[in-house]
Amino acid sequence: MISRRAAEITPFIVMEVLEKAAEMEKRGINVIHLEVGEPDFDVPKCVANAVQEAFLEGRTHYTHSLGDPELREEIAKRYFNEYGLTVSPKQIIVTSGSSPAILLTLGTLCDAGDEIILSDPGYACYENFIKFIGAKPVKVEVYEEDGFQYRPSEIRKHISGKTKGIMINSPMNPTGNLLSANVMKELLEFDVPIISDEIYHGLVYVDRAHSILEFSTNAFVLNGFSKLFAMTGLRLGYVVAPTEYVRAMQKIQQNLFICASSTAQQAGIAALKLAKNDVENMKAVYNQRRKYLIERLQQLGFDIKVPPTGAFYVFVNAKHLSNDSYKLAFDILEKAHVGVTPGIDFGENGEGFLRFSYANSLENIKEGMKRLEKYLLEF
Repeated sequence: MISRRAAEITPFIVMEVLEKAAEMEKRGINVIHLEVGEPDFDVPKCVANAVQEAFLEGRTHYTHSLGDPELREEIAKRYFNEYGLTVSPKQIIVTSGSSPAILLTLGTLCDAGDEIILSDPGYACYENFIKFIGAKPVKVEVYEEDGFQYRPSEIRKHISGKTKGIMINSPMNPTGNLLSANVMKELLEFDVPIISDEIYHGLVYVDRAHSILEFSTNAFVLNGFSKLFAMTGLRLGYVVAPTEYVRAMQKIQQNLFICASSTAQQAGIAALKLAKNDVENMKAVYNQRRKYLIERLQQLGFDIKVPPTGAFYVFVNAKHLSNDSYKLAFDILEKAHVGVTPGIDFGENGEGFLRFSYANSLENIKEGMKRLEKYLLEF
């Protein structure tokens, strides 16, 4: 018999769009993928070389459960170079992607029945992580006119003795918007740990993203190599945690995961040391796509009150077309052969929106917009 925990977990709808698109492609239908949040770039050459060298040199064994010491040193250097922050390598736990980092953090903070505050809309999987460990997600609505930033006054209504953390994500998935420094500082007034998902840091095209560690040590930073370095398949992430929590997190890591991939960790070292130019080139391409997609979507009648400045997403209000974003997204896929993600995937307050990803070539994005324009004319 399937456990209640497994039975109640909700699907990640973007994957269902992708899988439906794959079925269509098997039938010979060309689909433009604007649904998937995965870089379309290959890994930097220095990363590929590091993986190959790691295999050839036999670096294929368990590492320290907290991560390769050299990698942890390089991550700490990044926080000094990017934010002027002194982070000890002893605060860093290297994980097999940022998802295990989320699990380690929530598993350390929460007992059954405890609460984590998260935004609605927000990253689709947070809620299921929280439920899976027996805690309770407490959703706080955020609004397009605010650039989908928290209103601290709304959070205050939901703080209780069971609140064990506030989840933030900046740049944000699905919106691509940044959380302001002022809002981050206001969140500290609640005196609960901040869990800051900073996986899209570095992919910012206007202003800069702030790390929560600039303002507080009572925080857990989740990050990784998938987005910035186009290393999704290598599964490498990390969490920066307050020192007093590290031992508990290490024990969970030892039991559930042992350690992150040894070869992926060598790739991470190479990325941090050698891939700066590759990252800058990718960012320039993303920004070109971002500007085009925002302008084109506005021309097609979509409302974008606060244009996104980070990650690789545009979250648009499509309520003038339908209040059923799931049905609308699959209708666009079937008729226009363009994959987009329905806003309902990101929470009830995302209903009526669509997420477009510009992690695809400008050529494909232009073709996708032509198809969408034709679809709208016939809608």
